[in-house]
Amino acid sequence: MTRSYGEPSHHIGLGLPAYLKITCHQGGHKTLQPEEFEKYLKTHPHANKLPLKDSFTYEDYRWAVSSVMTRQNQIPTEDGSRVTLALIPLWDMCNHTNGLITTGYNLEDDRCECVALQDFRAGEQIYIFYGTRSNAEFVIHSGFFFDNNSHDRVKIKLGVSKSDRLYAMKAEVLARAGIPTSSVFALHFTEPPISAQLLAFLRVFCMTEEELKDHLLGDNAIDKIFTLGNSEYPVSWDNEVKLWTFLEDRASLLLKTYKTTSEEDKSFLKNHDLSVRARMAIKLRLGEKEILEKAVKSAAANRECYRKQMEEGAPLPKYEESNPGLLEGGGADSRLPLVLRSLEEEAGVQEALTLSEVVSRAKAAENGLISGQNSIPNGTRLEKESLDPEERKRATEDAKEPSESTEGVGEQL
Repeated sequence: MTRSYGEPSHHIGLGLPAYLKITCHQGGHKTLQPEEFEKYLKTHPHANKLPLKDSFTYEDYRWAVSSVMTRQNQIPTEDGSRVTLALIPLWDMCNHTNGLITTGYNLEDDRCECVALQDFRAGEQIYIFYGTRSNAEFVIHSGFFFDNNSHDRVKIKLGVSKSDRLYAMKAEVLARAGIPTSSVFALHFTEPPISAQLLAFLRVFCMTEEELKDHLLGDNAIDKIFTLGNSEYPVSWDNEVKLWTFLEDRASLLLKTYKTTSEEDKSFLKNHDLSVRARMAIKLRLGEKEILEKAVKSAAANRECYRKQMEEGAPLPKYEESNPGLLEGGGADSRLPLVLRSLEEEAGVQEALTLSEVVSRAKAAENGLISGQNSIPNGTRLEKESLDPEERKRATEDAKEPSESTEGVGEQL
């Protein structure tokens, strides 16, 4: 365990909301200052029982808070009906790597069980997968930046304006697809840069009045709603050109909000002796720009592809009833109806998950992995299942992202 977090770790590694919560609980203040800490330690009725009372300093307190808050995990209570916070010695010291969540909680034996991601030799460091977190989440909640994070993403807030002449129709089509009229979506590090949910939203956002009527009242309207998030079934070539043009413009505008370019960030990282905090902040900023740049490039390529299709008068692919509506073209895991979408709730807003996350959450719910009345929100599996079939069905349909106090919140050593 690190001996010193430094000033940044108490705010970046720990996460300011968590820091404020614990200091408010312990001292009645949003920020517990050194003099307040000293007074609290001297006047609290139980303080004189502390064996380290005379040597326990404010810096020790901050170190202890950071150590606990960056390593806490949620485990089930004895009856499995709810969760509680705990430290898991040894396991919570494991660093993160790409992979899958392989940790479960055995209620019968009351222990955390972790399966190794690979074979490890004696003396070799053991890694675990913390979950599908962005680097922003890693920096804020765990205090490190993970290079080549395949789950990195940038949030983008989009909504249909209520002043839009077609707002009511767009809202109805989105509602039938299970998508809100305003939400926080994500642009992803991997291809494709947008999720099925975002694709569906953009298609509806760019629909003409006739296209909206067709999805509400036309022949096979249900099928058309069902395939809104499937890249293989465009609404129209014109609609595709519009949505990719919109996405290209939106990502380009977001890039312009940064005061430096990607090349300037790379040069700064290479040519300057930076503190850990500064290097982490610049790498996070650079990572966001690279995701946005990839989104711009991908959107431009798609726009031109569909423009060519439109100019050539190519026929639109037809949906076949024997071929289930897919969210995205791909393997068997993509055969999931749009109504099973999962929106992540964070800081009072919702963020659409990628298809792989939706599938994994839906599968996980069947094994008690998803946050719910009798399940564990940190991605751990319950050996003693307590969900009845109806509850399991609801859990699958309402699959949610695990809470932030989840598997692998320890700072990288």
